[in-house]
Amino acid sequence: MAIEIIPMDPKHWSDVERIYLEGIATGQATFETSSPGWDKWNDSHLSHSRWVALSGDELAGWVALSAVSDRCVYGGVAEVSVYIGNQYRSQGIGKALLLKVIVSSEENGIWTLNAATFPENEQSVGLHLKCGFRKIGLREKIGKLDDTWRDTVLMEKRSSKF
Repeated sequence: MAIEIIPMDPKHWSDVERIYLEGIATGQATFETSSPGWDKWNDSHLSHSRWVALSGDELAGWVALSAVSDRCVYGGVAEVSVYIGNQYRSQGIGKALLLKVIVSSEENGIWTLNAATFPENEQSVGLHLKCGFRKIGLREKIGKLDDTWRDTVLMEKRSSKF
């Protein structure tokens, strides 16, 4: 299967949202329980380093970055979100997207990438580790999802360019 990775465009939103909702439905991808809609999503993600993976005409996955803080000292630190459509999981698309966003983040002055993943989401934890992230901690009972306290594994990747 040939995958093409291209910059995300607002025209991709309906497919990006569909894949995000598939992730939400697993109960293992995010604390969110609904889509924020384009405007809120767009405002909460950095304008650079947004990528989609296409398999033919179908959008198979996406990756984007969010600022971790609005304080200037954290201007080079971003949080990664990577989502793969149900039918495209375990095919290397997540790795391709994550490696692409690592390069583009560095080109845009990002020196640290963070990821927070539910420990039960072993595929996501493994993906990040394969792409050079390291576990830096466990946030116990950091938030509730459907009235259940959940932990998150914190991971980071430091750029060697800064």
